[in-house]
Amino acid sequence: RPLQLKAAVEGGRHVFMEKPGAVDPVGVRSVIASSELARKKGLSIVVGTQQRRMYQYLEVMKRVFDGHIGEIVGGQCYWNWGSQNWHFQKRKPEWSDMEWQIRCWPYFTWLSGDHIVEQHLHNIDIINWAIGTHPIQCIGMGGRQARTGEHYGNIYDHFTVEFEYPGDIRVMSMCSQIAGSTSRVGERVVGSKGWAYLTRGSGEIGGRNPYKHQGKMISGFVKEHADLVDSVRNGKPINEGRELAESTMCVIMGRMSAYTGRALKWDWAMNASKLDLSPEKYELGDLPV
Repeated sequence: RPLQLKAAVEGGRHVFMEKPGAVDPVGVRSVIASSELARKKGLSIVVGTQQRRMYQYLEVMKRVFDGHIGEIVGGQCYWNWGSQNWHFQKRKPEWSDMEWQIRCWPYFTWLSGDHIVEQHLHNIDIINWAIGTHPIQCIGMGGRQARTGEHYGNIYDHFTVEFEYPGDIRVMSMCSQIAGSTSRVGERVVGSKGWAYLTRGSGEIGGRNPYKHQGKMISGFVKEHADLVDSVRNGKPINEGRELAESTMCVIMGRMSAYTGRALKWDWAMNASKLDLSPEKYELGDLPV
């Protein structure tokens, strides 16, 4: 995806870019560089963090920013669900390693980033939005409890990460893809006067200034594309590349911490890590896991 973004921006094209922006720190830095070039060229980059465009999110977040829950002191976010075989493709004998991995892309870290990156990014993106910045460090863990066979590639099926934000704000992050497990997908932001809880079907605030969204819903999938078209037609570029890059780096950092068992700092992950998961050659053939 970073290579596609780079080519599009260098070619003078407006871009809709799905999340995640990348699967490794090298890719994140490429996305940031392309976003800056797009800004200089007056090009739009609209990204697939569609929850930011859903009405319940907009209404609740407006109240959070207006102080209805007070000073933010912590939070939790979740993407726990039972889709253990999401987009799974059973390998056929005639498929090379590369073809199988491309067809079964969620199960290989170099393609999806693991499900914490590919999917849980949505939730961390909302936490970043609420707090107004990215975390400064994290510590995480995870594993393969259900996805134990080689046919499940090299990704995990569960992660838990604690993200530390400036001001000693701690956010606990959980995500899993395990058949039969309890589903919980949403974000909870805790403040000194109350809390806000958001999902793709609801939005509410509890505490001193309670609120429950009861208005209309809108598809974030539709709105993100409508906004891109409007930006092009009206000559008012939208550039969301940097915020996507930062949210992507958060979940990459969480994955790296879980894989290594080490606490990681944002500055090292963003600026110093040389991790690059790209294959040596983009061609059908051997690509051992």
